[in-house]
Amino acid sequence: MNSFADLALLPTLRGTLVEKNLTKPTEIQSQAVPALLAGRSVVGVAETGSGKTLAYALPILHRLKTLELQGNPITVYGEPRAIVVVPTRELGEQVAKAFKPFTHETRLRVRALLGGTTMEQAKRSLQGPFEVLVATPGRLIKMMAAGLVTLGDVRTLVLDEADQMLDHGFLPDVRRIVKECPAERQLAMFSATVPAAVEKLIADLFAGAEVIRSQGSHRVVPTLTTTQQMVVGGKRFPLLEQLLAKKVEGGTILFTNTREQCDKLAGDLDEAGWACVVYRGEMDKAERRRNLKAFRDGEVDLLISTDLASRGLDVEHVGRVINYHLPQQMENYLHRVGRTARAGRPGLVVNFVTERDAPLMSKLDGVRSAPKASPAAKSASPKAKR
Repeated sequence: MNSFADLALLPTLRGTLVEKNLTKPTEIQSQAVPALLAGRSVVGVAETGSGKTLAYALPILHRLKTLELQGNPITVYGEPRAIVVVPTRELGEQVAKAFKPFTHETRLRVRALLGGTTMEQAKRSLQGPFEVLVATPGRLIKMMAAGLVTLGDVRTLVLDEADQMLDHGFLPDVRRIVKECPAERQLAMFSATVPAAVEKLIADLFAGAEVIRSQGSHRVVPTLTTTQQMVVGGKRFPLLEQLLAKKVEGGTILFTNTREQCDKLAGDLDEAGWACVVYRGEMDKAERRRNLKAFRDGEVDLLISTDLASRGLDVEHVGRVINYHLPQQMENYLHRVGRTARAGRPGLVVNFVTERDAPLMSKLDGVRSAPKASPAAKSASPKAKR
C-alpha cells in the first residue's frame, strides 16, 4: 500500500487524512490497517515513532461509523464498541488526542478513563453514549466493578504499548478485560519490543492473530544520529555542560537510571543555572503533569527523567536524547532513543559511556541503521537561566 487513498476508508476519514497532509502510510500502517479493516486480529511490533496509534485508530473509526451508517448506532450509556487500553495517563491523553481530528467529521465520540483523575472526573467521562474508550487498566476495572462500564458490545480491543503495560504489572487486569469482552471481538496489540512477558501474552491471548513486524523493529530509525562521550573519572557533569552549550533544534531529554540520579542531576543543573524540569515516578502526579506540559509547550528545553519517560510519550519537538546514565537492557535503550527522530524527523542521541557500559555498547552495532543527514550541533548559545 503506497497511499492512504488505496484503502477503502470512509470519505470522512480520507478527507481528514488529506487535511492533515497524511498521504503515505508508514510501514506498520501499510500492513496493519488493511488487516484490521478485514476484521483480523493483529500483533504489531514496530519501532517507536512509527505511527502505531493511527494504524489502529483508522480501522476502529471506519468500522464503528460504518455500523452507524448501516442503522446500528450506539445508544446505551457506558457500552463502548472499541476500547484502547494504555499503561499510563500520559499515553492515554496522547492516544485520545490522536483520535480527535478524525472525529470532527465522523461525529464519533472518544472518551478517556485514566488513572490519576478523581472518581467524579471519571464518572463525568462516562456520561452519555460514546463509541471509543481509552483507558488505563486499573481505572477501567474499577468502573466495571461499579457497574458504570460494561464490555458486552466491544467489537475491537487494543492493547497499546503492551510491553510497558506488563512491566507495570497489569497482566491480571488485562486478562480480566479480555475475558469480559465478547468472544468474537477483534484483538489488536502493539509494542515496540517483545520481552518474554509479551511473548507469553501473545501465546495465551493472541494465538490466532496475524503478527506484523516492521523491518525497523528492534532497530533505531535511520534519521537518528548517535554519538558517544567517554566519561573519565566519573566526571559527567562538565561533559554535559559542554554538550548543552551546543544548540540543537528542539528540546532535550536527559535519562538517568534511578530517581536519586534524576534528582541529583536536576539539582546540579539548577545550581549551574540551567532551566530544567523533572519527570519520574514517586513524585506528585500534578507536578509531573505540569513539568511535562512545560517541556511539551517549549517553556523549558530540558527534561530530566528515569525510564518513565522512555515509553509511550510523543513530544514532537524532542531534538536530542542524552543518556547521562546508560541502561543495562537493550530494550530500555531502544525505548529511550525512540523519543527523538520520530515520524521521519531527524534526531540526535548522545551516550555517556564508562567501562561498565561495555556489554551494552557491544550490542549497539546490531540495532543501528545507517544514519542520514546529521542534525549537526549549531553554534554555542548562552545558558537558559531561570
